Amino acid sequence: MEETIRRFKAHLAKMHAYEHALGVLYYDAETVMPKAGGEGLGGTVGVLSEESYRLSTAPELREMLKTLLENRAALDDVTRREAEELSENMERMEKIPMEEFVAYQMAQSEASRVWHEAKPANDYAAFEPHLAKLIDYQRRFAGYMRPELPAYDALLDQYEKGLTMQTLDAYFADIRAKLLPVIHAIAKRGRKIDTSFLQKEFPIWKQRQLSDYIMQVMTIDRACCAIGEVEHPFTTGFNKRDIRITTHYHADDLLSSFYSVVHEGGHALYELNTGDDLFCSPLGTGASMGIHESQSRFFENIIGRSEAFLRFVFPKMQELFRAELAGVTPHMLYLAANRSEPSLIRTEADELTYSMHIMVRYELEKKLIAGELSTKELPEAWNALYREYLGIDVPDDTRGVLQDSHWSGGMFGYFPSYSIGSAYASQIYAAMQKDIDVPALVGKGELAPVVDWLTEKIYRFGCMKKPAELIENACGVPFDPTYYTDYLTKKYSEIYGL
Repeated sequence: MEETIRRFKAHLAKMHAYEHALGVLYYDAETVMPKAGGEGLGGTVGVLSEESYRLSTAPELREMLKTLLENRAALDDVTRREAEELSENMERMEKIPMEEFVAYQMAQSEASRVWHEAKPANDYAAFEPHLAKLIDYQRRFAGYMRPELPAYDALLDQYEKGLTMQTLDAYFADIRAKLLPVIHAIAKRGRKIDTSFLQKEFPIWKQRQLSDYIMQVMTIDRACCAIGEVEHPFTTGFNKRDIRITTHYHADDLLSSFYSVVHEGGHALYELNTGDDLFCSPLGTGASMGIHESQSRFFENIIGRSEAFLRFVFPKMQELFRAELAGVTPHMLYLAANRSEPSLIRTEADELTYSMHIMVRYELEKKLIAGELSTKELPEAWNALYREYLGIDVPDDTRGVLQDSHWSGGMFGYFPSYSIGSAYASQIYAAMQKDIDVPALVGKGELAPVVDWLTEKIYRFGCMKKPAELIENACGVPFDPTYYTDYLTKKYSEIYGL
């Protein structure tokens, strides 16, 4: 057993090395690689992906896993969970023919390159055939991995175990029933919140200084966390000592980068505070996309958009943008940061309307994967749902179907995690409030106790516990989306005087 465990750990280390290399290449491609570099990147990604696939499906790994799982009782908790996770992943991976897996990785790399060019050019026609190819791969992969499930359920399960269309249909129906009346009441109320002071010229070099300050307030260890600049912000982590977040600066929109840094910083805090015993382990990451998004949405919205947080950071903002913020008060900033109004861009959406953006993508993904909607019909379907759910017209594909990077990366089934994560975050906050006075701490810029609480209840476990276990561990009760709708109803009723 000792020899099997030693060989198993060595195999994991080699798998991690290839994943690390692929991850660094992805980060490099998104942040600093010259545009023409994409032509050579695909081949390198193909070679590394092939080796990664071989390691993930190696016969010697299968034998080791068989031995380990037959002797679960003799294993420590980490090794046991690693064996369980790798066995499950291997079962899925080996069902996908290697040639198809490698070809998919190369197609994904090319789709990402084309999307980066197509989005600013408003050229959906250039991206469409690449999207169609990725969807075809995803349908086939879903059939290989979980033939007993509808294809979209199989894809959802990759991001949030056990999540199904049946569950999501009920969840989103409840969200619509409870939040649409609030959205309509705000529209009927007619109160306009001033945000004009946020559309001035805010020098990007000063915004970078603000990002550094925000990361410091969030207790993010900069020795372990870098920040880059990209078209669409994301976070990637290679181990708890190397996490990379990204943002996109807009000179005429101060809060865009501000909140992308807080959002991605929430992801980073999760990865940075996983247990030391999970260092470079496949378990040393978030339990699911929903749990991961609960942390980014928790910091972005519940902490970052609170009046206590904005009052604390406002002096630094004034120091950096004295002329631009002349005459602005912390309360004005709080109202502006929480204005609710139907909008085009998901990443810029307010908390109240945010899940409507997710519903658009969910409905489209279901149809795309089921073959009920073609990629050529997608822009028209997108625009129709934005009119139906948010009451707005989409002027172009740049601000419509091309706005997100997820589909260019083949991430179908991911989007619902954002809404589920927001609901998790509200329930986690309610539980946290029973133990510590969060607004009082945030108002003093003392976020360490908040991070400590989350570390104790969620972060340190990495993938050791499943999402449902983590929520019950943190909250004392199973997941209940009522916390989410109650939180939003109360907050926006107070802001708009409903």
